[in-house]
Amino acid sequence: MPADDGGWRALVVLPRAMPQAMAAELERRIATALSHEGFAGPVQVVLVADPTMAGAAASPAAGTSPSASPPPAGHRPMAGVGERGDSGLRDVRHIVAVASGKGGVGKSTVAVNLAVALARQGLAVGLMDADIYGPSAPVLLGLRGKPEVSPARRLVPLEAHGIKAMSMGFLIDPDKAAIWRGPMVAGAVSQLLHDVEWGALDVLVVDMPPGTGDAQLTLVQRARPSGAVIVSTPQDLALADARRAVQMFRRVEVPILGIVENMSVFICPHCGGESAIFGQGGAAQEAERLGVPFLG
Repeated sequence: MPADDGGWRALVVLPRAMPQAMAAELERRIATALSHEGFAGPVQVVLVADPTMAGAAASPAAGTSPSASPPPAGHRPMAGVGERGDSGLRDVRHIVAVASGKGGVGKSTVAVNLAVALARQGLAVGLMDADIYGPSAPVLLGLRGKPEVSPARRLVPLEAHGIKAMSMGFLIDPDKAAIWRGPMVAGAVSQLLHDVEWGALDVLVVDMPPGTGDAQLTLVQRARPSGAVIVSTPQDLALADARRAVQMFRRVEVPILGIVENMSVFICPHCGGESAIFGQGGAAQEAERLGVPFLG
């Protein structure tokens, strides 16, 4: 999270206290790694010991049998997780994920256009760019600059076209790659959800990265979205990954609002003729097969 001196403060929760020398070395390594990842300015690392983490991992929960099998990881939101409470999401009515199993199908374009269209209908709308490795919202919205920090120590979204927007692209050097492991991605998504001053929104549209991994599970567990829109192109390779995305959201009990077919036709800039260079109708057929709405 941003610090008062223009740098960054990283909060690291550990299951137990560490010797002073080990803690100092850990702080140094974390600060160095964050600096290399493009976090400009000084980085302060704060280590906090939480013994309950160790207890939860080492012993079964009260009232359960040690031999009882736990539910599949990510199958349902964990008890107590996903409650918005006093986070930046507390006044957000609905969260809609725009997702697909495959990259390059136009999720970001659909997410931005969906957010702007809803705003033009009079709704209060936010756009969260959850694609940590390849954030697109700054370019698509024409936004530059760093977000300010509110008195509640939350990031203030930038605004364009009547929507509030937040992206990792506003926070790191655009010329540097985010070479992060899964836990860092999950932490970044959680911070974009809860450490942003979203305010009162009718809809928060979340532009998801491709795949069915850490970012998707973090969104489900930390925010409980109202539904998901799946984007695909007509060809079989994209549809296969879109099918996996549908199954993933069904497993974690997030309603599928529908499937969008993108890049259906190419319109010649000279004659205006239409060519179905990627095929046509594949997403509509897949939506019918899966029993979900086809949105066009």
